Formats: sequence, structure tokens, C-alpha cells
Amino acid sequence: MKKRSGYFIEDQYGCYFVTFTVVAWVDVFTRIECKDIIIESLKFCQENKGLKIHAYVIMSNHLHLVLSASQNSKGLSSIIHDFKLFTAKSLLKYLLKDGKESRRDWMKTVFKYHAKYNKRNATYQFWKQCNRPKALLHPRFSYRKINYIHNNPVKGGLVELPEHYVYSSAKDYAGGINGKLKIELIDFGVEEGYLFM
Repeated sequence: MKKRSGYFIEDQYGCYFVTFTVVAWVDVFTRIECKDIIIESLKFCQENKGLKIHAYVIMSNHLHLVLSASQNSKGLSSIIHDFKLFTAKSLLKYLLKDGKESRRDWMKTVFKYHAKYNKRNATYQFWKQCNRPKALLHPRFSYRKINYIHNNPVKGGLVELPEHYVYSSAKDYAGGINGKLKIELIDFGVEEGYLFM
């Protein structure tokens, strides 16, 4: 049997670092309403689909997350698929129809252009297809990825300290202050070379 190449989620109930990127790096999450669509959708997936969120950040045109799925769910790939499908529809509706987006015509052109090259999208494409999942099996790698997530807003010049950024899980890790989402913190202890949560 030929081994699959590229990025994919091999263990549907494992812990993964993923990135969801808007096509052409369009800065849609400069709008609070767009960030809130993401937050509400993630909450829905937690409450109804078995999604576990261990870390996240919402930047202007992409999200970084550390996710896993509960054993009684359909698995992480299915949850991610549903999340991206729903948020794409909701965000496109807000940006291109309902909201007061000043760049509406330009965005329509960009999202339509990208849909031409993807058979799965009829009119518009919002998210890039690849999520670049990376399995978090070792504490050192897991720590690096979560640190990277939380330092994105600092590197972007948005805040001085990671825990000052509202749309991330940094404050949950910094001192147990609850942020916008329920976070299942990762314990960076080691047992037989694997991460335990």
C-alpha cells in the first residue's frame, strides 16, 4: 500500500497544530464581527461536535490552533471540515452582503478568482484548503507550537505581552484567567515520550 504524502491528520483523536488561512491572505479578521463569528463557531463545535481546543489565536488573515477531538465524536477531520464550511458561508455572507465592508467589491473578485481553481467551490472560496496539520506527540514540540501561537500578536506589533491579546488563549496559560473560549490546557509533563492532557 502506497504511503500518503503531504500534510494530513492520521490519528483522528490525536492532538494537532493546525493553521486556517484566508485565500490571498485577505485581512478579514480586522473586523471584530468576523473574529466573533470564529469564536461562536468554535464554541458550537466544542458544545456539539466534541472539539477540544488547547490553544488558539485569531490574526488578521489566519488562525493557529491546537486541537483534538473527543473519542465519541466523528473525529478531528470531520469537525474541521464542518467548521470551515460553516464559517466560510457565514463570513462571506457578512463580508459580501450584510456588513458594511468597504472592500466588498475587491473581496468578491479575490474570492471568486480563487474558486475558479477549486472544483469544490461553486462561486467563492474563503479558506485555503490545506490546514498543514502537525501532530503534537512530544512536550518540547508542543510547547514550541503553543508559544509560537501566543507570540503571533506580539511579533505582529499588536500587543506587548501575549496575554494582552483578547483573541487568543495566552491569558489562559499565563495565569488561569479565562479567555473567550474554554481551553483544555496542556500539561507539558512526559510519560513514555508522549504528551498527556
